[in-house]
Amino acid sequence: MASLFDIDEIYPDDGDRPLRLPRRQVGNSPQGVAVTLLADYTLRTRVALPSAAIVALLAETGVTTAGARTAISRLARRGVLEGSRLGRRSSYRLSRAAAANLSAGGHWILASTTSTGRWDGSWTIVAFSLPQDRSTQRRALRAQLRWLGYAPLYDGLWISPQKLTPAARAQLDQLTLGAVTVFRGRQTALASTIHRAPIEAWDIEAISRSYDAFLRRWTPLLPAVASGQVDGAAAVRARTEVMDTFRRFPVLDPQLPVELLPREWLRQPARELFEAVYDGLAAPAERHVRAVVERFADAAQPGIEAHTTADLVAGIRADADPAQPSASATATGCS
Repeated sequence: MASLFDIDEIYPDDGDRPLRLPRRQVGNSPQGVAVTLLADYTLRTRVALPSAAIVALLAETGVTTAGARTAISRLARRGVLEGSRLGRRSSYRLSRAAAANLSAGGHWILASTTSTGRWDGSWTIVAFSLPQDRSTQRRALRAQLRWLGYAPLYDGLWISPQKLTPAARAQLDQLTLGAVTVFRGRQTALASTIHRAPIEAWDIEAISRSYDAFLRRWTPLLPAVASGQVDGAAAVRARTEVMDTFRRFPVLDPQLPVELLPREWLRQPARELFEAVYDGLAAPAERHVRAVVERFADAAQPGIEAHTTADLVAGIRADADPAQPSASATATGCS
């Protein structure tokens, strides 16, 4: 069985829309790491960073120069980054659409891993049937359902313990063109021992192992984080990795009812550990990113700001039009 950390529908696949955030891949994805880095330190300001600085920061995570340049160019073509050029120097910033998507995604990650009140016992059921020649739409619908916290109980029947929100309804209306039916109701238990309970749409044992692996990976680092011993490139690498790992959990465990889960479910301990590492490394990681960027800029670069989990919960509103180089022009290449 593939690791649940390999799930690639962390952000929705927007089909034919111009903005397409990178899918999650097995191992390090240069595009994914680039988006995480820019989001972690420029999401609010959307400040443009020299492409050479982005390449240098990616190199510290193990991405080759060629891989970094290719990732930046592809992200620009996909509408995730906007390029500008001043003389021979090119710079890139998050596009407004990407910043809005990432801000919503950050809020969703934290909101989806927050403990909730008692469950009302009802399930939201999404049933759909699409012709074989509409495979692209079917893939987009499945990715969107993952994003919304649903899992497949059967091939064309996806479920969630959460109510269908207005935002989710709008997303489904936009994607499905009337090819979907949505219900909400309680399960009727059968006497047969072979019936499938709705909670079985999720692999509870595998999710539990993933939580346990997360706790074992990051708990030993806490004393060093608390005492300020993690600094420089190490702080940026750790902060990027902990975000890339933790943000998979809302897809794996989208506020599943605790009444249906094993005792001492590890959702809350994992959330608390993520906050301690991510927030604890914010200041040293920001200092290092500033230092790297200043090596490739004419002066100190304003607008590099590391946000915290509290900022993500509150919702980060990106600046509408941050200052750009005076002689800028759209660029698609890297230098």
